[in-house]
Amino acid sequence: MPGQRLMALTIAAAFTVFATMGVDAAAQSAGSTAADAAKASPALISALSKELGSSPDQAAGAAGALFGLAKSKLSPTDFSQVSNAVPGMDLLLKAAPTAGGGATAGLAQLGGVAASLSGAASAFTKLGLSPDLVAKAIPVLTQFVTKSGGANVGSLLAGALK
Repeated sequence: MPGQRLMALTIAAAFTVFATMGVDAAAQSAGSTAADAAKASPALISALSKELGSSPDQAAGAAGALFGLAKSKLSPTDFSQVSNAVPGMDLLLKAAPTAGGGATAGLAQLGGVAASLSGAASAFTKLGLSPDLVAKAIPVLTQFVTKSGGANVGSLLAGALK
């Protein structure tokens, strides 16, 4: 009996250590994803960070949330045009917070969780940003996409983010 209790306690302690390590690794991964996204699209993230008064990591997550919303509303062909106008789009999508609060996967991968501006506002809150900043972020993204992809592509994005 005492041996079984010791073994159970040892297993429980090991599980707790490994579970905590997993959480730390996920948090580090989320932070590095946002940092990588910011580096992949520095002009966009710099402009967005300045407009929002946020860190580059927060701006990358915010952009990812809004691009995730656009992805859920646009056809694959149309979103491809938007994606081609934005360096590091895959990283930006991954930098968006998930519905569960972590930032290890993009909202676009969750099948419509951010299929509304209220979903984007929720993502901004998870990033530590005011949900009111969604309205400030959209013009920055559409202007960037218009400049890099053309007026038609900018219009696609603007329509998806209404």
